[in-house]
Amino acid sequence: MYIKKRNNRLATIALSAALALGAVTPAWADSSLSAITATIGKVSITGSSYFELKQIHVLPDQSGKLATFTITIHNEGSSELQFIDYWVRLKSKSGNQFSARLLPADKDKNRVAPGSTTDLTFYATVNTSTNLHDLVVQFIKWDFSQSNFERVLGEIAVPDTYTDVTPSDGAAAISVNGTNVKAAIKKFVSNKNEKYHVPTVYVTLENAGNHTVTIPAYLFSIRTKEGLLYPLEAKGLKDLKINPKESKEIQLSGSIPVAVSTDDWQLAVAETIPDLKLNVSVANFGLPAVTQQEGGSVGKEYSFTSKSGIYTTQLNGLHRLPWEDQDLLTADLTLSNKGEESLPIPKLSGYFLLDGAVKIDAKLIQTAKVIGLGAGASVNLQIAGKVPYTYEFSQIKLVLQENEGETPPAGTGTGTATATDVLEFSTQAELQAIPFIGMGQSYTSNDIGRKAKYVVRSVSTYEDKTNIMYSAMVEATNLEKRFTNVSKFVANFRSSDGTVFPATIAEVKNKISPTGKALLNVWASVPKGYTTANMNLLLGEAVTEGKLSEGEKAVADSYVNPVSYWLPDEKTNVATTLKNVELFPYTITIDKIGTSIDNNVFTLKFNYELTKEKLTEINTEGHNLLLVFEDGGGIKRFEKKFDFKDFDVINGDSTADEDTKMRLGKRENFKITNPDPGLIYNTKFLQKYTLSIYDEFQGQRKLLATQKADWFITTD
Repeated sequence: MYIKKRNNRLATIALSAALALGAVTPAWADSSLSAITATIGKVSITGSSYFELKQIHVLPDQSGKLATFTITIHNEGSSELQFIDYWVRLKSKSGNQFSARLLPADKDKNRVAPGSTTDLTFYATVNTSTNLHDLVVQFIKWDFSQSNFERVLGEIAVPDTYTDVTPSDGAAAISVNGTNVKAAIKKFVSNKNEKYHVPTVYVTLENAGNHTVTIPAYLFSIRTKEGLLYPLEAKGLKDLKINPKESKEIQLSGSIPVAVSTDDWQLAVAETIPDLKLNVSVANFGLPAVTQQEGGSVGKEYSFTSKSGIYTTQLNGLHRLPWEDQDLLTADLTLSNKGEESLPIPKLSGYFLLDGAVKIDAKLIQTAKVIGLGAGASVNLQIAGKVPYTYEFSQIKLVLQENEGETPPAGTGTGTATATDVLEFSTQAELQAIPFIGMGQSYTSNDIGRKAKYVVRSVSTYEDKTNIMYSAMVEATNLEKRFTNVSKFVANFRSSDGTVFPATIAEVKNKISPTGKALLNVWASVPKGYTTANMNLLLGEAVTEGKLSEGEKAVADSYVNPVSYWLPDEKTNVATTLKNVELFPYTITIDKIGTSIDNNVFTLKFNYELTKEKLTEINTEGHNLLLVFEDGGGIKRFEKKFDFKDFDVINGDSTADEDTKMRLGKRENFKITNPDPGLIYNTKFLQKYTLSIYDEFQGQRKLLATQKADWFITTD
């Protein structure tokens, strides 16, 4: 069985088709490797040779629904069997036919040797009203003696009793480069906090073949009974090699809104087929009953008493986050006053204890600017410590302490005061997954004085000969009733296999008006040829010495409140005219383009209109609008850069003709001159010239629009 997956955009398209597909290829009993055949049906080819339909799936897709199915060719004869003499068709029981295509990896599988078998996987787009049990797979042999040149060998209708879900106590056979890997669910843990279910699934993978295999970067998700898909992060999957008869365990974790019903959840596994930009199912499991954890404390409230009164504390979640060559351990706490009288904020500190032995000093971070708790009020606290990113542990304990006397210095976990343990939060190593924000969806921060909404507007790739600059544009909307500064963030791009690329943010220095917007340009250098498919953006609020980072000179030493954004597809189409070209938040139109040569001086003349989305602030440092002129023969070429930072200086009537920089507004007869004595002798005037617009960033560029025009004739 060959596999692939694609990113559904329930949390963006992240894992769209992919995860809805499940594989029921051979399933095993939990205690043995004896295969239970999951054949749907067989059709005879000749003699003892036959086709076998092993699995079939239907799932939602952008264009409707996607069906995939796998057949096995069994050649029991004494001569070679060639699949070029045969084909399969997919149709519905009502008679509709659908065009079936082979996956790219199977296109060259044409010859089946005597005594051997070959698996072929097909895909087809079907009607939105078509369901799994409506489908029929028909097998034909090309026969030129027939009027329609084909002979139907037989067909297999999907029976009503067929299911593509492996039972929670069973196992599925996953084919990895021709080697069977036994996949089974070992344990399912799910906690809950105020906003999210936080499931963790443990999956064992056992190599049932004779060769070492490297497990692909599969996509995993929880599928609800309504068909909603929620992506899971895989821990331990990157570059995972499994030797024959060896078992390895991976940990999957995620977050699902509490409003989603927990009934009949399934684990879906998929693999991406890059050539088709689709996700193909690998396996689909029913989830077992939740394993109850002793001492699990996420989402539970506990009280402690101090001299000031009674406080209630809840551990909302524990996260492990990338930080340079280390990882951050962070705990998100809510401190509440359930009483009827106001209380002061207690002097708290804390530390992590790993596996009962390794103590990790931690910093207490208070994100809200409050000094007391009114009756019924709450405040958010964070505790953060650092561990080597390679360090693994199975148990984690958070010890919360109250300090008597002097408050610990800012950004430290301890001071000269006596620290008393007031609460312990103990759990296994099921750290909570970072909340994912779906493609095009927004995240809202409700901290008092910093209320804002964040959404990823677009992504761009800038290239030169050796590097790729991958960039995301994050839009921040001020939800406060006053002008505010945009919060400082720490950013990382993360690939589907867990690789982390620390990112830089071009911060907006001006304050943002109420309902106004700021655009944060986030970028990172990515190796040439590295795929950015299924990349997500991890953003967290920057912290300096125990407080949220403020001011231009603040250098972040950690971050809190992490959120991951599934990124939209990059717009790669190149416009064929120079009208309404987006350089967000700017838009430029260039028309009335003309050329002339006088006294060996070449002049390019045009009209332009440059506009900007209102109430939007952006740091344009490093960005240029690049105009590239090239004659039809490719001999003469020149470039002209216009710095974005000059755009916001609106044209003045008295200097418009002399101004050589582009400004907001309209300009007529804008000229670019280029002295070149040899131009008239080398240029091929009978061929059209080309004028192109690039977005240039940090010296790397992206082509946005290009237009061809005739020499010495003014365009429309």
